[in-house]
Amino acid sequence: MRPLRALVIYLAVVFIGGALLAPWLYRLAQIIAPWFPHVAHSPFHRFVDRSLLLVALLGLWPLMRALGATSWPEAGLVPPHGQWKKFSGGLLLGFVSLAVVAGIALGSGNRIFIHGMTAHKIVGTIFSAVATAAIVATLEEILFRGGIFGGLRRWFIWPLALLASSLIYAAVHFPQRAEWTGAVTWNSGLILLPRMLGGFVDFYALVPGFFNLTLAGILLGLAYQRTGNLFFSIGLHAGWIFWLKAYGAFTTSPPHATTWFWGTGRMVDGWLALWVLLFTLVIFKFLPLRPTREPFMMSR
Repeated sequence: MRPLRALVIYLAVVFIGGALLAPWLYRLAQIIAPWFPHVAHSPFHRFVDRSLLLVALLGLWPLMRALGATSWPEAGLVPPHGQWKKFSGGLLLGFVSLAVVAGIALGSGNRIFIHGMTAHKIVGTIFSAVATAAIVATLEEILFRGGIFGGLRRWFIWPLALLASSLIYAAVHFPQRAEWTGAVTWNSGLILLPRMLGGFVDFYALVPGFFNLTLAGILLGLAYQRTGNLFFSIGLHAGWIFWLKAYGAFTTSPPHATTWFWGTGRMVDGWLALWVLLFTLVIFKFLPLRPTREPFMMSR
């Protein structure tokens, strides 16, 4: 079947191609180290993460064409005029939903603030979180919602396309941190990638972390389905990413914390986040989002 074949090939290229590209990005980072030392000193697993996303973005347009898309507006990219209300609504919902997770975890004492941070460090971290939220949310919504979900719903009923695209979104974001201690060679990414995917056989990492990521993907996909473009989902995603970056930078888990329930610095890997996301889904159902026409299905 054409869409499934295209998707399988795309995912294989993303994971294998990303793993092969990572060492080259690492070498490039060492070359520009005098100007960007922070990038050059990043652990190798981050280069693998970024390589996966880069290859996924590079392959997006061929995937969209294989799934039947012929223009960017068909992937949810419309002119921004008149769309800022959707964007700000999504941003507010995303910001508030994870603020609840942060507030409960901090109030219970299962996350604590890191002391001794300078004002310069705090301001820099906030600006970095804002920039990361804007860039990553836009790119990932184009990729996962506009490209993959938008393409799959041309061939399948949209709830099935939503579930499939959300599972793919969760799988791409699920790789765990894995340390690389040796020299980086051409195949280091291929060796490290299975270790990063080890969470798929770790029950305590898979549940509820993978469920949370899938549920987040469903919320973002529903935003696209109900509004007809990506602005609400970009705002929602940006609000989440801001908290993920700020929460991990400003707080830490005390020794007595039960991270399986409260989550770690990743925030969405605990049961608390699952319940908040489920409650957000209930709220989302009653938001006054303008319904759109049913997406068409291509003839086979």
